[in-house]
Amino acid sequence: MGRVISVSNQKGGVGKTTTTVNVSALLAEKGKRVLIIDIDPQANAGFGLGINAEELDTTIYEVLIGHMPIREAIFKSGIEGLYLVPSNIHLSGAQIDLLDLPEKEFILKKAIADIRGDFDYIFIDCPPSLGLLTLNSLAAADSVMIPLQCEYYALEGLSQLLRIIAMVQENLNRNLRIEGVVLTMYDSRTNLAQQVVSDVRDYFKDRVFNTIIPRNVRLSEAPSFGKPINLYDRGSAGSHTYEKLAQEVIQND
Repeated sequence: MGRVISVSNQKGGVGKTTTTVNVSALLAEKGKRVLIIDIDPQANAGFGLGINAEELDTTIYEVLIGHMPIREAIFKSGIEGLYLVPSNIHLSGAQIDLLDLPEKEFILKKAIADIRGDFDYIFIDCPPSLGLLTLNSLAAADSVMIPLQCEYYALEGLSQLLRIIAMVQENLNRNLRIEGVVLTMYDSRTNLAQQVVSDVRDYFKDRVFNTIIPRNVRLSEAPSFGKPINLYDRGSAGSHTYEKLAQEVIQND
C-alpha cells in the first residue's frame, strides 16, 4: 500500500514543487513507483517534468469534479517509475465547483483509494493556500512534508498551517502526522540562514529532516528544461542534497 505525502505550506516560493519533483524523481531512480498529484492551479509540477497540461482535458480537475476516475488522468513522466496526475488553470475554479458537494473534503482521498496500491509513494503538490484543495490533500495523506525557506519571515504563517494540521487531525484525518520540515534555499554565508536553521530545529526538534537544501542555481534552472535535478545536473549540490533527502524519506517508512 503506497504512502501518501502532502507537500504543503501556504507561503509561496518555499520550494514545494521543487521538493516534490526532485524527491519523487530520485525515489523513482531508486526503483520505487512514484506518483505526483498536482493540485496547484499553477501546474508547475507538470512543467518541471516536461509536461504542459494547459491544453489537456485529463487533469486532477476532471477527477475532482467526478468526470473521470483518477486512473485515466495518470501520465507517464518519461522517467521510469515516475508518473503524474497534472493540473492546469481550470483547477482554480475547483473551490467553487466542489463547495456544495457532499463530503467535499474527502473527494481526493476517495479518488486515491482506487490506485494507492499501484505505487510506493504518492506525493501531493499543494497550492500556496489553506483552502479546500489543501484540505483535500491533508485529509487524503498519511503525512505532511513542510518545505521552509531559510530566510527572513520563514516562520511567519507557519503557526496557521500547524493549526490547520491539528484541525485536520481532530476532524478529518486522525492518522495524519508530520513527515518532516525540509529546510530550503539555505545560504551558509549568511548568519540569518544559520539562525533560521537553529530556530526551526529548536521548535520542531526531531521533526526536521537532517538534509538541508542549498540555494543553488542549477536547481532553479532545471524546471525550465523540464527535468528534475538528477537528470539536469547530476553533479550539482542540489542533486546531491535531494538524493540524501529521498533516502531520509525511505528511512521514514
